[in-house]
Amino acid sequence: MLRSLEQTISFLTQELKRLDKAIDDHIDRHPDLKEDERLLTSIPGIGPRVGRIMMAIMHNHCFNSAQGLAAYLGLVPVPRQSGSSFLGRCCLAKNGPGSVRAMLYLAAMSAVRYNPHVQALYTRLQANGKSKMSALGAAMRKLVHQCFGVLKTRHEYRPDYALSA
Repeated sequence: MLRSLEQTISFLTQELKRLDKAIDDHIDRHPDLKEDERLLTSIPGIGPRVGRIMMAIMHNHCFNSAQGLAAYLGLVPVPRQSGSSFLGRCCLAKNGPGSVRAMLYLAAMSAVRYNPHVQALYTRLQANGKSKMSALGAAMRKLVHQCFGVLKTRHEYRPDYALSA
């Protein structure tokens, strides 16, 4: 039984390496994809894996705005209500691919430390009394907006861009 599990793990590891190489080769053959990957990974908190996932989503769907992309990923606040009564705080919509939201959660954890725009947003929301999870949800949404922005403007992320705003 143990040997069978080891063989399965070994096979899946090799398959994962093969798929990563195939993705690398595909991106290398298409200069526009290579440029998109470079732009996305210029954002602090967005690594190669999250960048590729965001690139795939944005290339496969036609989003007119960053708000549309955030809504597709389920990163919009939705009030919980029944009729005319509100049942507590707002929460994230959670529609769209949950695995992408999970990767964005980890990216936001990193961005809170290293991305000055996300860090400023997170700190401001916590100072205003928001919970850490609520502020982190806003940080995830901010990262999505930054991803959309760098691909739309075709300019790398600039940490000094309108930080005071």
